Amino acid sequence: MAALSVDIIFEAAVRLFLEEEESVTVSFLPGEIRIRFPTTRRLAEFLEVPHYYVLPYFAMMEESNLVTRAERVGILTTTAGTKKLVRIMAAANYRDRAIRVLGEVVFRELETHL
Repeated sequence: MAALSVDIIFEAAVRLFLEEEESVTVSFLPGEIRIRFPTTRRLAEFLEVPHYYVLPYFAMMEESNLVTRAERVGILTTTAGTKKLVRIMAAANYRDRAIRVLGEVVFRELETHL
């Protein structure tokens, strides 16, 4: 089992969005763009680790202002977290899939405004 890190969890989220779910939930708010993060259980399942292994990383991500928890909504990225996700999606190995899933216009807007 590979060691976990915040970067590994963010990349796993991108892979879930683009390769498995082929869906990304984006919320456009005044001055802010948020992306709904996969649940801790779904990420643990995807990474093939026990659920309790990912929980400390979510606490770190929240403390680092990368994500925020919204009651009855789930875990959402902050502006910093959205930037991190979009940077990963813009990498050569994910870019084409990100454009296919989000659409070229939305993806380019995310890149431009973050």
